[in-house]
Amino acid sequence: MTTPWGELDPIRFPEDPRERLRAWDASDEYLLRHLADEGVPLSGTVVVLGDRWGALVTALAAHRPVQITDSHLTQEATRANLARAGVDPATVELLTTQDAPPGRIDVLLVRVPKSLALLEDQLLRLAPAVHAGTVVVGTGMVKEIHTSTLKLFERILGPTRTSLAEKKARLIFCSPDPERPRETNPWPYSYRLPEDIGPVSGRTVVNHAGVFCADRLDIGTRFFLRHLPDGRGARRVVDLGCGNGVVGTALALADPGAEVLFVDESFQAVASAEATYRASGAPARAGFRVGDGLEGVPDGSVDLVLTNPPFHSHQATTDATAWRMFTGARRALGPGGELWVIGNRHLGYHVKLRRLFGNCQLVAGDPKFVVLRAVRE
Repeated sequence: MTTPWGELDPIRFPEDPRERLRAWDASDEYLLRHLADEGVPLSGTVVVLGDRWGALVTALAAHRPVQITDSHLTQEATRANLARAGVDPATVELLTTQDAPPGRIDVLLVRVPKSLALLEDQLLRLAPAVHAGTVVVGTGMVKEIHTSTLKLFERILGPTRTSLAEKKARLIFCSPDPERPRETNPWPYSYRLPEDIGPVSGRTVVNHAGVFCADRLDIGTRFFLRHLPDGRGARRVVDLGCGNGVVGTALALADPGAEVLFVDESFQAVASAEATYRASGAPARAGFRVGDGLEGVPDGSVDLVLTNPPFHSHQATTDATAWRMFTGARRALGPGGELWVIGNRHLGYHVKLRRLFGNCQLVAGDPKFVVLRAVRE
């Protein structure tokens, strides 16, 4: 990766020598080149929002930037990339989207996220720290920046315009207006579940911005909830990639004696899962962890894993995350332990599960989804 501050070789996390996807793209390079060409002063508080794999803050490390991210994997990639560049990790302050932001921001750099709701939430949280002299520059690939994206910057911060496209990337320039009225942040958002989905019927779901299907129950989860195991005999359960936690909460309500661990790599998701679980009135035997799958869970310590694996990493389609989840589940499950998976029928997860577990049973299916069960022998 060529930057005005030198050559970098950033990686994604976890590092995989077979991975062909880069840890940066043309929009990162365009933003860094703009900062150097325009002589943007970087002596104040520089905040980088939505850095994908830490490439931006690694390039700007000499200016001691603050990174704000919703992703545990981004934080780990950032630490790794700073080390690869020979930079003391302490030069970059790593904050999550759940942390209090800096009180004053002089330069705000925004890598536009896939979720417009997450962008809205974060801009509203950061707006009080932005002043008339703050330099605000967003970046993203052309396909990621829409009219709604620009309207959001303009509504919350001030007048907004875009650059010409270069290598299918575009910049967003926003001039903060301190006189703009402050809006009330609508996030987190809560809604009541329908009555036909088992133990969680009629319960309240709490969603922080950026969590998948934050304003409604998605059809895949609805299908999964109607075909969950009863949980009896599964004392140690993991809701892996928990999202808003509705699946693990359903299991906890069905079996009050179960101990449920909610895991996701998204800070927003784990906060949502905890809020959903607390609102349900389920028993208090639950844990909540932000992390990379089942990393840190002892081998053979789990009876049941429930998961709906993502098949996208930002804009790229990949099964790497699902494979890590499946292999982690096989390691963490004890003999006779079960992995239950909901997925789109076309993804062919049964092939991977048979290869890994030696067995795979179709529990339920419809034209779009399948629920699969694999047993650790």
